[in-house]
Amino acid sequence: MPALGNAALAAAVLLTAACSAPSPAPPVAAPPAAAAADWSPAPVVPLPSQPPPSLVVDAPLPEQLAMGLIVLRYRAENLRIVPVYGPAALDVSPRIGHVHVTVDDAAWHWADGSGEPLIIQSLPAGPHKVWIGLADPTHKILDQKTVNFVVPAHTGHH
Repeated sequence: MPALGNAALAAAVLLTAACSAPSPAPPVAAPPAAAAADWSPAPVVPLPSQPPPSLVVDAPLPEQLAMGLIVLRYRAENLRIVPVYGPAALDVSPRIGHVHVTVDDAAWHWADGSGEPLIIQSLPAGPHKVWIGLADPTHKILDQKTVNFVVPAHTGHH
């Protein structure tokens, strides 16, 4: 019987070791082929060549317009929005830049390097347009979009 006892003890030790051993990490799933095509390179290493930058701007939401609030979400493709300016920044890779914004053909504009949505308020009721230019660090416009909208007559503040 001692041989059976030793065999049982050895089996118990092996079973305990197998159960307490850490399980192997699950394999990291690669993105689906369609999604992989939409991914841009991680912005952590210089890129030897870059596709041209482009600007995408969403229309303001009607609920916010009804309150007299214009919120314009935008994103840059193939360019990172950062508050860095000047000719030396042209050599940064991946490419960086900012946006210029003009409301209703004003004679002036402002530059924004935050990458956050543009928020405009207190425009009078009626039609308006906001021009957004995607600019390199030297303020050269690389792409541009104009958003047209109508602020309805409203009462009170938001």
